[in-house]
Amino acid sequence: MPKVKSLVDGIGSQSMTKKYYDDWAINYDQTLKNWNYKAPLKAVNTLKKIKDKINSNLDLACGTGMFAQQLIKKYPNIIIDGCDISFKSLKIAKLKKLYRNLFNKSFENKINITKKYDSVSMIGSMTYCKNPKRLFSLVISYLKNSGVFIFTHRIDLWESQNFDSIIKSYNKSFKLIYKSRPLNYLPKNSSFSNKIKIRIIILQKI
Repeated sequence: MPKVKSLVDGIGSQSMTKKYYDDWAINYDQTLKNWNYKAPLKAVNTLKKIKDKINSNLDLACGTGMFAQQLIKKYPNIIIDGCDISFKSLKIAKLKKLYRNLFNKSFENKINITKKYDSVSMIGSMTYCKNPKRLFSLVISYLKNSGVFIFTHRIDLWESQNFDSIIKSYNKSFKLIYKSRPLNYLPKNSSFSNKIKIRIIILQKI
């Protein structure tokens, strides 16, 4: 089996990523706390300033539910569905009783939904996206008109992937309504520290 890459490099294939997060699931929340991971909290605080009311959210790459935990504090009556490639992470998320439905699949695979969502989130996982344009097309299909897509992405990858141009290519479907300054990602992880930062993005479906 090929050697698994580092978190900085994005782990590797889908099968590698699935195994990596399955193995990590039981310690994941504590590890991220130790690394001072604040992206879910910052993302929810940003979202609340822009959208006072959200009734439904699809949480892509939801992991153990860290974003949903923050989301439900700001939107107590929200209905949240989650999707993740790691079955063991979803087992932990289920125990937290945050989600209505949980889908065990990659965010790059289409989820069959019956009703569209007010918002779609993908926090901390754009690193693993092999085809951003396919992802954006899927997100558009999940959202109600005027619904929002909130995600984070690493600055280094944003620049190397020319992510501004990817967003501009969807200007008939999405309007950019928020783009944060660079923010710390995993400041207490020595591989990331203050070297690798992220930004929070909010797009609104037109």
